[in-house]
Amino acid sequence: MSQSEIIVGLDIGTTKIAVIIGRKDSHGKIEILGSGKTDSIGVLRGSVINIEKTAESILSAVQEASTASGVEVGEVYVGIAGQHIKSLQQRGNIMRNSVEEEISQKDIDLLIENMHKLVMKPGEEIIDVIPQEFIIDNEPGIKQPIGISGICLEANFHIITGQIASIKNIIRSVKKANLEIKDLILEPLASAEAVLEEREKEAGVVLVDIGGGTTDVAIFQDGIIRHTAVIPLGGNIITEDVKEGCSIIKSQAEALKIKFGSALASENKEDEIVAIPGLRGRQPKEISLRNLANIIQARMEEILEHVMYEIKSSGYEKKLIAGIVLTGGGAMLKHISQLSEFMTGIDTRIGYPNEHLSANSPEALAHPIFSTGVGLVIKGLERNEKQGIKEVKDKKKVKIPKQETNFRFFDKFKDFLNDGVK
Repeated sequence: MSQSEIIVGLDIGTTKIAVIIGRKDSHGKIEILGSGKTDSIGVLRGSVINIEKTAESILSAVQEASTASGVEVGEVYVGIAGQHIKSLQQRGNIMRNSVEEEISQKDIDLLIENMHKLVMKPGEEIIDVIPQEFIIDNEPGIKQPIGISGICLEANFHIITGQIASIKNIIRSVKKANLEIKDLILEPLASAEAVLEEREKEAGVVLVDIGGGTTDVAIFQDGIIRHTAVIPLGGNIITEDVKEGCSIIKSQAEALKIKFGSALASENKEDEIVAIPGLRGRQPKEISLRNLANIIQARMEEILEHVMYEIKSSGYEKKLIAGIVLTGGGAMLKHISQLSEFMTGIDTRIGYPNEHLSANSPEALAHPIFSTGVGLVIKGLERNEKQGIKEVKDKKKVKIPKQETNFRFFDKFKDFLNDGVK
């Protein structure tokens, strides 16, 4: 494979920044060439609050991945999340000139382009427009309209929006790390690509990615994305609760949560005790694992209540045959799937990003904390291939300009992206 087919995914999370470099192998699996991970400094609840520190963290992770893979990183597919992300449903249509002429990709592109012209609230911008299903001359439920004849082409769209200021801060941070953004990809959509099967998306499934600062939700049914949401609660708030509830420092609270934490207090015995070393010669502090689990369970119940609210809001509560799939660092809490089933009444499993990885990929990357990073590589490969096919088609035609990116959103920031960030 040529180097042009190598994809770099950049996951800018609240607790970690991960860079994954990969490409497709001869079997269609994702071959991971290298990866890098560093603590995220400068990000709060998925949004950049300190550009300088975020850029330094990105650079550190990129250098680690570049050294491991021997690949010089220039362009990246960046994951975007944060509590500013919103989604909405919209229908659009175009009237074609001839019923004899078959519907082409050009018609679909025009329909999508019209959606990008929707007027948003002040300070908000459309990030992505995702066609769900098409309607041709009042005939609904068409997934692939190309090649069909018709005058009126309509489509239902899932539109994702974000705050311009927050998006600019991500762009500035990436530029400051001497990288170019190939595309922005919504993180729950990336995670879904890494951990969900196509059959699950067809049957109806909820992807819940519990990160450090946010919990991302994506609902699929009949193979179509139906609902997305970002909940401004994640693993960090659990750590803060443990810190306050047990009167220990943050690093001890995080270690305690990861090693001994449970999402179900009833699974811990009253007499189970763990000793935490005291500070500067002080006596060790004894902590009941039942009390620790009570603290964790209370906060996880709150997060799952928000997830259930999003499920009900989507209108697909009764159509989720494949249940809930939990991923992200928060999904590694003991008994989290049992708590989810108890709270929601919906079957739950833990999602690992190993299904799409080649056999020689590092075992560590099959961990749920890397679901978004692996998904960014998968989505990047998919968009890269589509762009390549489009370019080949465009070369066969006359006077059709090549589109630089899938996101019309970037057109408005073209000057900003081209200018160096000082």
